Amino acid sequence: MKYTLTAMAVALSATAAYAEDKVTIEFAYPYSHLFDVTYGAMMPAFKEAHPNIEVKFRATYESYEDGTNTVLREAVSGNLPDVTMQGLNRQAPLVEKGIAQSLEPFISAEADFEKDGYHQAMLSLSTFDDAVYGLPFSISLPVGYYNMDILREGGIEELPQTWDDVIAACKTMKANGIDNPIFWGWNITGNWFMQALLWSQDSAIVDNGKVTMDSPEALVALEQMQEIFTECEMQNLEWKAALASFSAGEIGMMFWSTSALGAVERSQGDFELVTGPFPGLEGAPKGLPAGGNAAMLTSTSDDPKVREAAWTWLKYITSGDGAAEVAKTTGYMPPNKAANEIILADFYEQNPNKQTAVDQLPLLRDWLAYPGDNGLAITQVIYDGIERIVTGDATDMKELQEELVEEIADLLPNG
Repeated sequence: MKYTLTAMAVALSATAAYAEDKVTIEFAYPYSHLFDVTYGAMMPAFKEAHPNIEVKFRATYESYEDGTNTVLREAVSGNLPDVTMQGLNRQAPLVEKGIAQSLEPFISAEADFEKDGYHQAMLSLSTFDDAVYGLPFSISLPVGYYNMDILREGGIEELPQTWDDVIAACKTMKANGIDNPIFWGWNITGNWFMQALLWSQDSAIVDNGKVTMDSPEALVALEQMQEIFTECEMQNLEWKAALASFSAGEIGMMFWSTSALGAVERSQGDFELVTGPFPGLEGAPKGLPAGGNAAMLTSTSDDPKVREAAWTWLKYITSGDGAAEVAKTTGYMPPNKAANEIILADFYEQNPNKQTAVDQLPLLRDWLAYPGDNGLAITQVIYDGIERIVTGDATDMKELQEELVEEIADLLPNG
């Protein structure tokens, strides 16, 4: 009996010690329809390796803009998560406001941490004043999604290389009875496609702290959008509805981030899906904006165990193993070389639709945020302007450009 009681006491003591060592961290990320399956795939291995760390998932952000706005509010109320996933173009404001914390102290304490595990062009997107503030988690580029059954019914065998080719394909599909031949992702987060058309011309939307909406390249971008929308008679669909419609086999061509490929494949109807490079204005694009997000430490805890646990989680999800799950469950590209060169050595050969974005990596350019505290408001101004093109409310692109330039000027620092 004494032995039994002693054994029970030891067991209870061990349980209490384990409970005492248990550390809970809070984590927030965007786009549940893309990433829920990714984190679900990661958790078993993480729990096995770190049974004392409990990751509490907060409500997901609707978009990158929502993620930034949420964190800014939480910083004021003192309710920040320990780790947050933020769009690559939304990191700078959090660094400037002191919300995101440098990861250099954690990196320097790691005996085997290799910054070289990350593609330098990708890691640089999270580096400010020579210090790393985020570890890239997922990288995307714009691509074309094609329903080859619809295209072939119209006699189209070759994927479009330019927007003129796209428009010609639209007209062929319309003549063949396809009501909505195209969805072009103008309403994607962060004016990403506007930046794609500018980078296609090797022009940045922000240059030396100035928003370049008054440039000749910006006018070309607006005119190209108008031509696509009007000539293709594109319907003004909310983006989630558009993705669902394409997945159901109702749209012939969709231009969107490669990030949605896994979600599209999981809900795909009975048709052949092929991805292709993002078309250019006259030839191939000269550059394209890097989409995706990075893991940032925003913990306000004074407990070193919580901060260490947050770093452990942040490091794991961006590691080779974690990044590999990103590629397998989405269409994002892992920013970690170990994932791409070792773990996924045969993956892209077996998944050519996911190889498309990887082939475009030499075109990688910064996804730029607008300067000042009104960056999100400027994003909305440009969004609203493009929507006016889609709806036909704006027909004179030079006039629209002048209106956008004037509205943006009022929102810039010292504007």
